[in-house]
Amino acid sequence: MRPVIGVTCFMRNANYGNWKRHAAILPSAYVSIINEAGGTPLIIPPSGDMTGILSLIDGLVISGGPDLCPENYGQKPESMTIEYYPDQDRTEMGLVNAAIDMDIPVFGVCRGMQLLSVMHGGSIFQHLDTTPGHEGHGGFDGVESKHDVIAEKGSKLAEIMGNSFTVNSTHHQGVSDAGSLRITAKATHDGLIEAVERTDVRFCLGVQWHPERIGHVGLYRALVEAARGS
Repeated sequence: MRPVIGVTCFMRNANYGNWKRHAAILPSAYVSIINEAGGTPLIIPPSGDMTGILSLIDGLVISGGPDLCPENYGQKPESMTIEYYPDQDRTEMGLVNAAIDMDIPVFGVCRGMQLLSVMHGGSIFQHLDTTPGHEGHGGFDGVESKHDVIAEKGSKLAEIMGNSFTVNSTHHQGVSDAGSLRITAKATHDGLIEAVERTDVRFCLGVQWHPERIGHVGLYRALVEAARGS
């Protein structure tokens, strides 16, 4: 049996065909790479308490998306923090907490890594281009760039990806403090946190980049393999 991998999506106004409707949206790259990694994707919308669906899945991906509501990390919105959805945050935080309690493997991507960090007592740089030392970190607002990262030796990330590799960058915010999570990778050019892990559970990993867009299928294979033991 192929493990079922739940992957969160977001809801926005969208155009498709001749229609303009409020829709549940997820880039198809997530579906494709979960399939390639040997899993069966199941899309989870941000519709209140979705923890009941955890009995149907073997692994969980918290996908990329909009900013987190700054109230989650004790701040007020700055000028560039303009798109955030507290209801989505609550749904995803509930899923993560329950998944960890149930020992379901969790993988956070971009926003998902930021969510994991905040949930473990961390915080966020609200706009990297106005953060000293991180100006020009990488692409955002529809622009994608690439840079190198160094992974911590002995980490799960290094086991999967090696100690040095190239990632993509499509975010304007970043993790300033990972809380109780172990920091397992940083950008080589400015030291921004690029990956975090929780070491007291079977699999809980977050990355700041989008592995599904850059061919890093090994990360999703690791999630699927962990999910086989659920």
